[in-house]
Amino acid sequence: MSGARTKHREGHADMNQRAAIASVTTALFLLGLKAWAAWTTGSVAMLGSLADTALDVFASLVTLYVVRHAAMPADEDHRFGHGKAEALGALFQVTLISLSAIGIGWRVIDRLLNGEVTAQAELGIGVSVVAIAVTLALLAYQRAIIANTGSVAIEADHVHYQSDLLLNLGVIVALVLDQLLGLRGADPAIGILIAAWLAYGAWRASSRAIDQLMDKEWPEEKRLRFVEIASRFPELENLHDLRTRTSGHNDFVQFHVWMDPDLSVREAHDIVERVEEEMAREFPGTEVLIHIDPAGHIDEPDNPMVEADEMEKLEGGNP
Repeated sequence: MSGARTKHREGHADMNQRAAIASVTTALFLLGLKAWAAWTTGSVAMLGSLADTALDVFASLVTLYVVRHAAMPADEDHRFGHGKAEALGALFQVTLISLSAIGIGWRVIDRLLNGEVTAQAELGIGVSVVAIAVTLALLAYQRAIIANTGSVAIEADHVHYQSDLLLNLGVIVALVLDQLLGLRGADPAIGILIAAWLAYGAWRASSRAIDQLMDKEWPEEKRLRFVEIASRFPELENLHDLRTRTSGHNDFVQFHVWMDPDLSVREAHDIVERVEEEMAREFPGTEVLIHIDPAGHIDEPDNPMVEADEMEKLEGGNP
């Protein structure tokens, strides 16, 4: 099954790379468009949108590098592959989003102190409408990729462009209120809201990346489904010491099971092969490691409290 697993991972890697290339292309187009609009209108909100897009270009280039690196096969020094490069890239993007929020907040303070005004609302609105249309198309494509690969790097890039979408909507609202309706404090107020949203997005995007770097267990529903599938094999008893983790687009599972001590090595091997084949169908791309114990064998737990809690959680799905 290693060939099928490799093919699955290569397919995910290719999708992630195409999504990263689409992000870079979109960011470069929007950067040029917004630079011209920010210079012409003098809008803080437009400037904030430009700053976020400039960081998007850099972040998307980093994402492209990261997903390519994460797709590299396991080697002598990285036996579990390079998947965690995605989590590191996502945290780098979080840093850029945070810096963008700080920069926009500083520009808002400067605008309030110096009392500058915006100009040419129609131009700023037109540019923002174009940017919204392009960004919506990219977000839809990224969502499809994330649904297939679960890439934390593409997900962090997705947060960037969600923020960009809100920035463009904010620019429209700010320019309409500031120039067309005469509410002169609207532009910096929208800038403050944009900065706050970016800061929230940075916090939200960091959680999954940190979970991967810390080898957090799979969600409980996914773990229980794994146990339920394993229970279809009557030869397996008392599944215990289940450990799961995710690294990039790679999943890893290991567990202990009881088996009849009178089985030959060949018979036990064939049963394990069938279990792994079934798991490969239900959880594509997952690497499974099964430790066989003779029925009745009791392992000495590394952490008795954790082991007891684990058994209680899995009791309903245990064979």
